Amino acid sequence: MNADKKHFQRDELARLREDILDSMDEELEMELDDRLLEESATAQDGISRSLYFRELLRLQGELVKLQDWVVARGERVVILFEGRDAAGKGGVIKRITQRLNPRVCRVTALPAPNDREKTQWYFQRYIPHLPAAGEIVLFDRSWYNRAGVERVMGFCSDAEYEEFFRSVPELEKMLIRSGIRLIKYWFSISDDEQHARFLARILDPLKQWKLSPMDLESRRRWEAYTRAKETMIERTHIPEAPWWIVPAVDKKRARLNCIHHLLSQFDYHEIAHPEVELPARVRNPDYIRHPVPESMIVPAVY
Repeated sequence: MNADKKHFQRDELARLREDILDSMDEELEMELDDRLLEESATAQDGISRSLYFRELLRLQGELVKLQDWVVARGERVVILFEGRDAAGKGGVIKRITQRLNPRVCRVTALPAPNDREKTQWYFQRYIPHLPAAGEIVLFDRSWYNRAGVERVMGFCSDAEYEEFFRSVPELEKMLIRSGIRLIKYWFSISDDEQHARFLARILDPLKQWKLSPMDLESRRRWEAYTRAKETMIERTHIPEAPWWIVPAVDKKRARLNCIHHLLSQFDYHEIAHPEVELPARVRNPDYIRHPVPESMIVPAVY
């Protein structure tokens, strides 16, 4: 028994270490440049960090091409990201948007509905966030909240739940007929992996804000969420808007696989841009730059 307990503790410590390293990698990615891509030790998941970064940067370059193509053609794109708490949706969304123009590609993550919104047509509060021509909208959770958290937590009635399933296929077909490109992803993780990620958030002061009382309750109701997810996919997996399942226990592979799949959904091509020339700076002999008061300067602490 003691041996099993020690093994479990070692396993938990290893998972925590991996999570800390992953957090460090997230920060590195924000500053990473091709010049810094040197061979490093192979990561525990089988992907060397240099290979991961190299592929990520390559795929992000393709995302920039996709963005330009969307703008040039006036496409309207909606991508839904669903999954259990701590499944890695936010990490993938961050990598997709990291190098894109926020005026073209934006993220929508709506809070719980307020008292007024609760009296509206269920889908009403999502409609204003749909894209105009030349825009990509990523929904970090979407109208599928009704089939997941609302169902499991008892925030909707049985009648509202059934009406959702009657309405959502028709809504999505209508969006597609209007010209919107709709892609739906479900991020799938194991029971053990969610437990490890929740534990990492509890122990990391920089991540504790990610855990809400609702998240903790969702952990207790794992099986109820599983049943709700299975029902949701069975009843809303339609030819016009199918669900795509992203195995997400391995965060890095999930990010690369999801972005690669997303790019494959579009027959995009590189858009030619006119050559950019930096204009000469205009210099006026009567221009005098006024000194900045010392009291306004940010202290050079570093």
